[in-house]
Amino acid sequence: MTKEKEPDFKNEKVWKKEEFTEKLRDVGRSSYHDKHPFHAAMHQGNLSREQIRGWVANRYYYQKSVPIKDSAILSNLPSRELRREWIGRIIDHDGTNGEDGGIEAWLRLGEAVGLSREEIVQEEHVVPGVRFSVDAYVNFARSKPWIEAVASSLTELFSPNLIAKRIKVLEQQYPWIESRGLDYFQSRLTQAPRDSDVALKLVLNYCQTPEAQRRAVKALRFKCDVLWAQLDAIEKAFPYTSGRKE
Repeated sequence: MTKEKEPDFKNEKVWKKEEFTEKLRDVGRSSYHDKHPFHAAMHQGNLSREQIRGWVANRYYYQKSVPIKDSAILSNLPSRELRREWIGRIIDHDGTNGEDGGIEAWLRLGEAVGLSREEIVQEEHVVPGVRFSVDAYVNFARSKPWIEAVASSLTELFSPNLIAKRIKVLEQQYPWIESRGLDYFQSRLTQAPRDSDVALKLVLNYCQTPEAQRRAVKALRFKCDVLWAQLDAIEKAFPYTSGRKE
């Protein structure tokens, strides 16, 4: 088996911060999962109840893994100042003893689309492709240099626009979903921009060589691939039918 050749960065230049930022944003413009056919069908109001429930049930596996991923990054951060900034992400998803977090809000979304809490938590509907891609992301965060793991989280640069659109779509196209189920998305409208500001600042400040900058872009592409692979697996497990079933 031939080992993959490491890229040569000797002839590459260091991007200025503005150019580097655009390179990162270009990843979202070309590869973010808002362009996936499953999302397109969702935004057009063409998903059945079974497909919506399948998406929610499978996405739960990703949601519950996010604080695990962030804990892995936290364990690799080199200073308490950085850890203080990052730890809020874990609390956002796990919550505290007195306050619910994003995972609890996602479970309420599951109930709002007609799933039981038990079948979501027991992962009865999670398909192998989703499990494999999410586990790969957690392993990436655990094993890669911390700045690359941070860079992979920069899909949050692109998520607020998608989330704002998703709220409107779910309200207008799927009125059978109980409104309380949308609390998760409302909270992410403020959390995601805050988190992406922190992550982007770290990536711009710590990636000062051509190699570091290119690896950061590659890490973000990997994360986009993870999100895309999840939708591929969900789309195959919950195929389209002729017309939308109410």
